[in-house]
Amino acid sequence: MKANYYNKAIETMPRSQLEVLQGERLHKLTAYVYERVPFYRAKMDALKVRPSDIKTIHDIVKLPFTEKSDLRDNYPFGLFAVPKKEVVRLHASSGTTGKLTVVGYTQNDIDAWSEAMARSLACAGVTSDSTVHVAYGYGMFTGGLGAHYGAEKIGARVVPISSGNTARQLMLLKDFEATTLCCTPSYAAYIAEALKEGGYKIADFRLNAGVFGAEPWSEGMRAHIQKELNLQAFDIYGLSEITGPGVSMECCRQDGLHVWEDLFYPEILDQQLSPCASGTQGELVFTTLCKEAMPLLRYRTRDLCTLNTAVCKCGRTHARMGKILGRSDDMLIIRGVNVFPSQIETVLLDLGYASPNYRLVVERHNNTDTLDVEFELSPDMFSGLISGVEKIRDEIKHKIYSATGLNAGVRLVEQGTIPRSEGKAKRVLDNRKI
Repeated sequence: MKANYYNKAIETMPRSQLEVLQGERLHKLTAYVYERVPFYRAKMDALKVRPSDIKTIHDIVKLPFTEKSDLRDNYPFGLFAVPKKEVVRLHASSGTTGKLTVVGYTQNDIDAWSEAMARSLACAGVTSDSTVHVAYGYGMFTGGLGAHYGAEKIGARVVPISSGNTARQLMLLKDFEATTLCCTPSYAAYIAEALKEGGYKIADFRLNAGVFGAEPWSEGMRAHIQKELNLQAFDIYGLSEITGPGVSMECCRQDGLHVWEDLFYPEILDQQLSPCASGTQGELVFTTLCKEAMPLLRYRTRDLCTLNTAVCKCGRTHARMGKILGRSDDMLIIRGVNVFPSQIETVLLDLGYASPNYRLVVERHNNTDTLDVEFELSPDMFSGLISGVEKIRDEIKHKIYSATGLNAGVRLVEQGTIPRSEGKAKRVLDNRKI
């Protein structure tokens, strides 16, 4: 696929110019939040930092961090920098505590978000000739509206179907001749499964690109989706606290996700919250350089990845995130070993035996944690009498041990046993009382 741009001047801006722009915006941002947000004024005063101390983008290390708990502690509008009458949109996401994380947008914020999503969709080849089928959820979740606005900004045709009702999704994907599918990767895998069960053929569809995000997914999952849906699968990243989807996006090279650094400044930090060397894995931290309603300084995402500032072969100069290994919040600690669901997914799909439908079941017996991996065989491996099941189990157990250092139970379950997802997949059933 040839490189496709939405805003080539910005997307290919030399890094020296980009850093100057970032520095100017960071200086303006720190003065803005110091004057308008008491939370940040108190944080900066505690560190004895003034807006005048922030002269270049490299001075960002002087600024305080923001945690997700800060958003909840200031629920609902305590971190807003504008009067409510200037807020044109409210989104919110729930968490394990049950308290909502609220974000607000001015019209300029919506416009900037639309720009970021337009650049992102252009990375996947979307043009004014495209038909974009948006199967992310619409509502308080930012996924559906983010993809919708980006596609409209490009001038593409949008099918705002939202999630669910898979039979109807397939009918409209075919009849409306969609070229781009936007949804979670787990739902894309489910659509591929339902396509066969519904009697469709891949030749019935015009899809050439998929924009998949909102959950970690492995290269094995990418290969499976690309094969089953006959499209190029692109990874997109975002989070509501920063803006929604479109914070970063893979290009045609599929070699990392370009962060739109003129809008969102990324850092990769180690466990001591010090900057990591380029290419070293650490926690991803973002500062919103242009947001008006609820700007955030050094927001800790808890996502773990790498950052590469080398110019991409597509011509874009904006730094590339490595694929998200997982959220530190989603990390399982089992018998002292750190495990991410995406590690298990990689093992299962790389072997070729398993379908994308799996589940991790964690229990605690006699003060000892146990991990069982439930999976379904891929349809082309399935038959009424399966020979060699024990061999398959043993191989998977060995590979999981090699990847994680854990002895896990491995259970082959009947097709259809693992719940399918029309949104974010629930991969872990943790029954421990912790």
